[in-house]
Amino acid sequence: MTGKWPTSRKILLLAPLLLFLGLAYVVPFLGVVRWSFTLPEPGLGQYHALFTDPLVQSVFFRTLRICLIVTAASLTMAYAIAYVWVRGSSVQRMLAEFCILVPFWISVLTRAFGWLAMLSNRGLINTWLQSAGIITEPLALARNEFGVIVGMTHFLIPFAVFPIASAMRSIDERVLLAARGMGASRTRIFWTVFVPLTYGGLIGAALIVFVFALGFFVTPAILGGGRSVMVAELVYLRIFQSPDWGLGAAISVVLVVFIGILLALMRRFIKPAHLVG
Repeated sequence: MTGKWPTSRKILLLAPLLLFLGLAYVVPFLGVVRWSFTLPEPGLGQYHALFTDPLVQSVFFRTLRICLIVTAASLTMAYAIAYVWVRGSSVQRMLAEFCILVPFWISVLTRAFGWLAMLSNRGLINTWLQSAGIITEPLALARNEFGVIVGMTHFLIPFAVFPIASAMRSIDERVLLAARGMGASRTRIFWTVFVPLTYGGLIGAALIVFVFALGFFVTPAILGGGRSVMVAELVYLRIFQSPDWGLGAAISVVLVVFIGILLALMRRFIKPAHLVG
């Protein structure tokens, strides 16, 4: 006999997961919230400093700027890779899948140091350009925002590929054939039919990349060289080196709230694909 499970049984099945999430995330976060209001003394002083301190504000604006650039760059390259993966020949699909999956086997730390070896003043790129006579002085490719953007984009491209590829695979080929039958060129079909049908995947990929980028720590710390500090690194510096636990906790709370608002807005204003029509 089949039928819907009662709500109480569903809650009972979810109870262990909810308990784990509460102990692993909610309780520690509440402790961080308490620090933001009580350290070094009770009050809203840390939040006032957060919104008035020029250093903290510059780090927030730099983080948003880098995250937006990384999101745009990741989506652009991920779209091209996903297109080849979904609609290319068998050899092209195999190569695209290889490029997508191999980065997951390499740790973020290894990748960051790999890019540092490539982009530093004595790295492979500058050495090759100087030996070829193209440049006389090494280019500033690392320990700045450019190096941070390159490293973060390389890490996040695979995460953007999957939702975009999923949206591409869900496109009905008959729609493309109908546009072709109406005399539309391949370019026009791509920009006016194919791309709009993948907006859901693009938005999902943008959300994933942007949220991941907000919390990046290792890559900016290594490739930025302390000159392009982002929010996660600032929290680390305030808690472990200053130490200023109250301000570090306040920054963490604001970051979590911002991400929560972003997720809520995306869920509120973006309809699922099966409801659009």
